[in-house]
Amino acid sequence: MDERLKKRILMFYLAGVINAFLGLYVVFEGRAFLPPDTARWLALFFLAFAAVDFWFPRVLRKKWLDAQAQLAAEPDKQAKRES
Repeated sequence: MDERLKKRILMFYLAGVINAFLGLYVVFEGRAFLPPDTARWLALFFLAFAAVDFWFPRVLRKKWLDAQAQLAAEPDKQAKRES
């Protein structure tokens, strides 16, 4: 796998962990210094971004694997055309 893609995937996972931590912090400690409705929305915001940060690397990896499979299949197509 390309090093830039690996780095990007790791950064998404790191951001997901940070967002999940912040979301859980707001869930457990946010009511002490925020109104309940604001704490709920803020926690939902962080947890939704954490979900996206864990989902998006899978999409990137799948697209990369599909592209590699297409590149591997192209020489086979060219060999069939020449014969």
